[in-house]
Amino acid sequence: MSSTTRPAIRVLPEPPGLPAPLPEPAVEDLRLETVLGALSGPLRLSIVRRLLLEREEFDHPCGWFGFDRPKSSLTHHFKALREAGVLRQRQYGLERRSEVRVDDLNARFPGLLDLVADWDERPA
Repeated sequence: MSSTTRPAIRVLPEPPGLPAPLPEPAVEDLRLETVLGALSGPLRLSIVRRLLLEREEFDHPCGWFGFDRPKSSLTHHFKALREAGVLRQRQYGLERRSEVRVDDLNARFPGLLDLVADWDERPA
């Protein structure tokens, strides 16, 4: 990818009738060190990057990612991202669906999500 071409972050409109989000930090309580800590692992970066660039719906369940990991491991990673304020999760029956808090993160940390979108997932 050339330095002048940025991947487009996909923001879809919020559909009506969504369940309430699970507990998450308020925008003014988002802390850079907490967000960066949550993004420090390649799997978590991959989760956020895929939601930013490849989303097909407003929010996605864990199974959409196709990771070959135990459900308990994925649950831990998604929870860490939500508690840091990176993801918003909603409960749909037995399923949790996630989206990136694009507006909130851009308001607090301009350019951060562009860096995540530009991240190259291939090993160095």
